[in-house]
Amino acid sequence: MTNKKDIKFVRVTYLRGPNIWTYRPVIEAWVDIGELEQFPSNLLPGLTDRLTTWLPSLIEHRCGVGERGGFIERLREGTWAAHILEHIVLELQNLAGMRTGFGKTRKAAEPSLYKMAFRTRQEEVGRAALEIGRELLLAAIDDTPFDLATKVEELRDLADSLCLGPSTAHIVDAATSRSIPWMRLNDGNLVQLGYGNTQRRIWTAETDQTSAIAESISSDKDLTKSLLKSCGVPVPDGTLVHSAEEAWEAAQDVGLPVVLKPYDGNHGRGVSLDLKTEADVIAAFKLADRKGDGSAVIVEQFIPGNEHRVLVVGKKVVAVAAGEAAWVTGDGKANIIELVDDQINSDPRRGTTEEFPLNALGPQNGAEIILELERQGFTAYDIPPKDHRVLIQRNGNVAFDVTDNIHPSIAAVATLAARVVGLDVAGVDLVVEDISKPLHSQRGAIIEVNAGPGLLSHLKPASGKPRPIGTAIIEHLFPSDANGRVPIIGVAGASGSTLISRLIAHLIQVSGKHVGLACSSGIFLDQRQIDANNGINWTAGQRLLINRSIEAAVFETSNRMILTEGLVYDKCAVGVVSEIDEKTELKNLSDLYITDADKLFNVVRTQIDVVLPSGVAVLNADNPTIVELAELCDGKVIFYGKNSASDVIANHRAEGERVVFLRDNCIVLALGKEETALLPLSSLKPVKAAQPENVMAAVAAAWALSISPDLIEAGLRTFESTPKKTPY
Repeated sequence: MTNKKDIKFVRVTYLRGPNIWTYRPVIEAWVDIGELEQFPSNLLPGLTDRLTTWLPSLIEHRCGVGERGGFIERLREGTWAAHILEHIVLELQNLAGMRTGFGKTRKAAEPSLYKMAFRTRQEEVGRAALEIGRELLLAAIDDTPFDLATKVEELRDLADSLCLGPSTAHIVDAATSRSIPWMRLNDGNLVQLGYGNTQRRIWTAETDQTSAIAESISSDKDLTKSLLKSCGVPVPDGTLVHSAEEAWEAAQDVGLPVVLKPYDGNHGRGVSLDLKTEADVIAAFKLADRKGDGSAVIVEQFIPGNEHRVLVVGKKVVAVAAGEAAWVTGDGKANIIELVDDQINSDPRRGTTEEFPLNALGPQNGAEIILELERQGFTAYDIPPKDHRVLIQRNGNVAFDVTDNIHPSIAAVATLAARVVGLDVAGVDLVVEDISKPLHSQRGAIIEVNAGPGLLSHLKPASGKPRPIGTAIIEHLFPSDANGRVPIIGVAGASGSTLISRLIAHLIQVSGKHVGLACSSGIFLDQRQIDANNGINWTAGQRLLINRSIEAAVFETSNRMILTEGLVYDKCAVGVVSEIDEKTELKNLSDLYITDADKLFNVVRTQIDVVLPSGVAVLNADNPTIVELAELCDGKVIFYGKNSASDVIANHRAEGERVVFLRDNCIVLALGKEETALLPLSSLKPVKAAQPENVMAAVAAAWALSISPDLIEAGLRTFESTPKKTPY
C-alpha cells in the first residue's frame, strides 16, 4: 500500500499535436495519489497557506470557477492532489518564463488514479516542471522546507537553453495569429512556417530568401561600402590596414578624427570612435586586430552624430532604434567600477540575458571601456573628481525606439542600402545627428549593413513602444491571402481507412497535384512508395509535411495515435470518419483507460475538431454516433450513406448541403436538388465494388476538395486496390 503522502507517475506522455485535451501540445501524466485520495486539500492542515506563500501568483488561476482566485477557492473548499499538481506545474512554467495556462485533470477508472494534462511549449522543460511540482506539493503537504528559488532558476535556465529564442518565438507567434502552421526543424531556431510546397523557413531574422551571397557581402565591410558608394549611398571614406603604422598613416590620409574597427567585426566589438591622436589610433588598432580575425582593420572617417539601427524588412523600414552613450558622474569617493555598477548597471533595463533591452557593462566589453578610459586619463580603479563626467561607452545601447521620427529621405537610403547588398531582412546601421531631419541637410552616413540583425532592441526597447517585427516578417513571407497551408486530409475509421486514404490520394493525383500519403501501408509520394513501414505515426507524418514538393497530403489516423502522440498536423481541409467499432476499439484501447462509449467518442471527435472553418467533414450517415460529430465541425459537412432516403441524408440535402449516396447501384453526388450520377458499382473492380461505403467516403473527400466529377470518375476507373500494383 502506498504512503498517503506519496504521489507517483504511472505514465508520462508528450502529445505533440492535437489530442483529446486541446489543439496544442501537452504533457499527459497518469498520476496515482495513493491514500491522498482520502485527503482533499481542505483536510490537509496548512496546505493552502503554504502553497499561496510559496506561489502567491496562484491567485491569478481562475480554474473552473472562472474568475481570479478561483483556484484558491477550490483549494479551500477541497480538491485533490492531482488537480493541485496541475496548477503548480503551470505556475512553475510561468515563473520560468514559459507562459502557459491550459490544464485539465480527470479521474481515471482505477481508484486514486488521475489523468492530468498541461500545456507546455517544450517537452523537457514541461517534464522537469512536473517533477519539481511533485516535490513542491509533497513538501507543502508534509510541511517541510522547499528551495523554490533554486528550482525555478534551474527551470528558467533549462527553458532558456531549450526553447525558441525570444525573437524567433515572436515571429512564430505572429504566424500563429495568422493561422500559419509551424514546425521546429532543429534544437535551435530553425523553423518551418507552413506545410509542403507553400512552406517558408526562418532562422531567427534570416529567411529562406536571405541569400548566401548577400550575407557574404554584408560580412565584408569594405565590399559593402564600395557597393553602397557606387549606388549613391553616403558612406564614410576609409581603407583597410594591416599594421598600427599603416593605421596611423591612413588616419592622416582620411582625416582626423577616425574610427577603427575589425574587418569582420559585429555587435560593436573592437570598435573605437573619435580617435584624434597617434597613440589612440595605435591602441585602437591593437584592440580591433585582437577582436577580429586578424586579417585586416578598417580605418574610416568619424561621422559625428548618434548611432541608429534601422530594421528593413522587404522594401520597408519597420523599426528604428537610437543609441545612447553611457556616462558616469564622479562623487569623489567611488572608483569607476563602483560608479558603473551604481549609476549604469543598477538600471533595471540592464542585464546579461536577452530579456533586458540594455546590456550590463562588465568584462564582456572591458577592452573597449579600458581603452576609452585611457584616452581620458583614467583606469577603472581611479576615483574621478566630484561632478566630473566620465565617458564609459560611446557606441552600443542602441535600444531607444525612434521609429515614428525617421525622415522619409533617411528611410529611403536605408532601404536602398539593404537592396544594394541584397538582403531581404537587414539591420542598417547609420550615424546621423537628427533622424527626423532630411539627410541632405546634415552630415550622415551608412556605416554597416547586417544580415540576421538582432530584433530584441525593437521588441523590448529601453524606451518607446515595441514594434510588430514578427508581423512584418510574416507579411513579407506570406501575402495577405496566404496561410502556408496545403490541403490536408485526415482519415479516421475502425476499418477500411487505409483503402479510403489510398483512394483519396489517387484521386488527388489524378487532379494534377503532387500528393503525399501516410497510412498503414507505408509512406508514398505520388506513385512511389518511399517507406514500407506503418506510416500512422508522428515521424512519418512530419516527413510529408517537410517535403517541399507536396501539394496535398493524406493521413490515415488511428485512435491510438491520437492518444499517444497527437495528430501530426494542426488543422485539416477535410476530416473523414468512416466507422466506429465500439466493441473492438474499447478492447484495443483498454490499456489507455478508454473504457466506455463516451470516452471513445471524445477520441474520435479529435479528427473533426481540427477541420478548418473553410474545410469539410465527411461523415458516415449510416452510423448514428458519427452523425453526432457534425455539430462539432467548424466547417461544412458532407454526409454519405447507402440509403438516399435516410433522415440524415434527406434532411441535410433539404438544407441545401452536399450528400453522397447509392441509387440503382450507382454513386450519386447531390447538392440540394441537383444531382450528378457517377459510375455504377458494377464497373468498378471487385474489391471496390464490395466496399461501396469506403468508395463513397473517398469520393466525398475528393468532392470536398473541388475535384470535378469527371476526374473522380477517371480516378475510380484507374485505381488498383492492391498497393503492389499501384504504389503511391
